[in-house]
Amino acid sequence: MTSLDYIAIAAVLIIGVPHGGLDGAVARRVGWTPNFVGWLTFHLAYIAIAAIVTAIWWWFPTVSLGLFLVISALHFGVSDIRHIMQMGKNHWLPAMAHGGLVAIAIPVFHTEAVTPIFSILVGDAGAQSLITIIEYAMKAYVAIVITYLIYSFRVSKWRVPAANLVVLLLIAYWVAPLVSFAVYFCFWHSRIHTLRIWRSIDAIDRRRCFLEASLYSVLAWLTAAICFWYFKMTPDTALIQLTFIGLAALTVPHMLLVDFADSKLHRLMA
Repeated sequence: MTSLDYIAIAAVLIIGVPHGGLDGAVARRVGWTPNFVGWLTFHLAYIAIAAIVTAIWWWFPTVSLGLFLVISALHFGVSDIRHIMQMGKNHWLPAMAHGGLVAIAIPVFHTEAVTPIFSILVGDAGAQSLITIIEYAMKAYVAIVITYLIYSFRVSKWRVPAANLVVLLLIAYWVAPLVSFAVYFCFWHSRIHTLRIWRSIDAIDRRRCFLEASLYSVLAWLTAAICFWYFKMTPDTALIQLTFIGLAALTVPHMLLVDFADSKLHRLMA
């Protein structure tokens, strides 16, 4: 790993991971009771789901990484266009175009650099299998992006997100994979999500939410540090595994809450 790769991983852990710290506020908004029992139940459920994801990865690493790429594509795609989703239907095309940035475009743009990362996560055979599948998916993804860009000239609300996607794809093409992922995850996805959730929180609840987000972030970093010490892995292996397996473990409960429970509430209120 290069010095830029280390900086990218640090940015993901320090800047990107805390964006899920506002999930407690989202849980209260979708109906989780704010008292101690509700608070404890929510956190136990969140931790249990994350632990189950980690255990499944331990037993079935290749399948787990493949599923992580799929759910990440769904989560990132929906998150990137959430503001235009609220304006109407037929949002599957832009969601697929935006979702494929991390899951498809970055691995194909930098196959030689991504393959060793996948190997650390799932072994050489699993990495090669996944890269082959992603390369086949790239053909369909190119068609989706082209169609999306063409339709963006006709659908005015798609133009700005389509232009943003072009910029992100250019960054992904020219910049190393870990760096381009960090740029997207920290300064695009996490920033948009955090601002959107923060603006939706009542002013009287913001201090509590800030303290919760700070506490969750510190606990996540401490957990990573304990795992690094306990398993005594080499630094590069540890950083890759802790970062991406940790992201997978946290993404599943985060996605269930944000993309399903919270979105369903907004649909019912619309």
